[in-house]
Amino acid sequence: MWINRKSSKLIQDTVIHYPVLFLTGPRQAGKTSLLKKLFPDYDYLTFDLPSVAEQAEKNPLEFISTLKRNTIIDEVQYAARFLRYLKLEIDKKRINGRFILTGSQNFLLMKDIGDSLAGRCAIIDLYSLSFNELKNFKNFRNISEIDFILKGGYPQIWADRGLSTDIFYSSYLSTYLERDIRNLLNVGKLRDFERFLRALAIRSAQILSYSDLARDVGIAVSTAKEWISVLEASKQIYLLEPYYRNLGKRLIKSPKVYLNDVGLMCFLLGIENKSQLIKSPLAGAVWETFVFNEMIRYFSFKGRKPTIWYWRTRDGEEVDFIVEKNNKINIFESKFSENPDKNDSKNIKKFITNFKKENIGNAGILCRTDRNYQFDKEDNIYLFNISILAQ
Repeated sequence: MWINRKSSKLIQDTVIHYPVLFLTGPRQAGKTSLLKKLFPDYDYLTFDLPSVAEQAEKNPLEFISTLKRNTIIDEVQYAARFLRYLKLEIDKKRINGRFILTGSQNFLLMKDIGDSLAGRCAIIDLYSLSFNELKNFKNFRNISEIDFILKGGYPQIWADRGLSTDIFYSSYLSTYLERDIRNLLNVGKLRDFERFLRALAIRSAQILSYSDLARDVGIAVSTAKEWISVLEASKQIYLLEPYYRNLGKRLIKSPKVYLNDVGLMCFLLGIENKSQLIKSPLAGAVWETFVFNEMIRYFSFKGRKPTIWYWRTRDGEEVDFIVEKNNKINIFESKFSENPDKNDSKNIKKFITNFKKENIGNAGILCRTDRNYQFDKEDNIYLFNISILAQ
């Protein structure tokens, strides 16, 4: 079963303007399948095969000379030296759309691409499916937010309806640890790294404390920082920075951390069904992670860097998401409830009071309501369902 991706048009529109397009994103987000679908006439190679990667790394000029047609090259991080020589080929004969590269280990690639292909390469992020993206497909128009949260957005889970979510994520973690992490960390630390991932799942949608995280997992703070960098660069987590203006307020300035797929979060937390989710003390954090996932995917569909922050003062005033869009500041709280009350919007009102000079757009609570409507006329605050993030 093929599920259309919202990024398809962006990729097709962009590839004609650059000699190289680099599609980056987490493993199994659907990068290879999408590119093969969009560009069936391109040759295809993968550096996931050690023999191919070795040839490209050891004899890059000779390898490039064999590429006579437009070519998709998968997992280029396994032959990063190849990129420096690709620049020579492009400068010799600049043809837009000539190469499409993919990579799931951004931490090894971005410096090479920045150094070697500046001005010659467009970079597009592809994440796992968004809820709004999946709902556009006729087979899934009736799925609920909770259905999606429990499974997550990896395309294979939805394309193969008989696939066990537990089996998929167990295999996913094994592949990620063996293929991506083993090359960067000591083999003996892999078990610690998996525990580190589970500790992060518990902390998703919370302010990141390296010292608390390191203490709970039993590792050094420096190791925790290194591992966070690896997870962030491989698109497994996202660090959300705080929003602040110089207003004399004492603000929290540490980032919040979010897992980049809510289904993986549920797997790591052991949440398998609706009843467990509703009863979980982390239900609110799971919902907030889901909302954030939808937000960053919206920006990726546009080819834009996410302009999202959170706001929190040391006095406990907090708004989950401050989103800049169309030159307006949109203010969102996230609540797992179907019917939030007006008390849930108190911090939105405080933000509006503190930032009166900002050009405020939408202000509201993202929840499980079945319709979008104004529930506080005095302050023009709405209840929104997740569909608002597709607009």
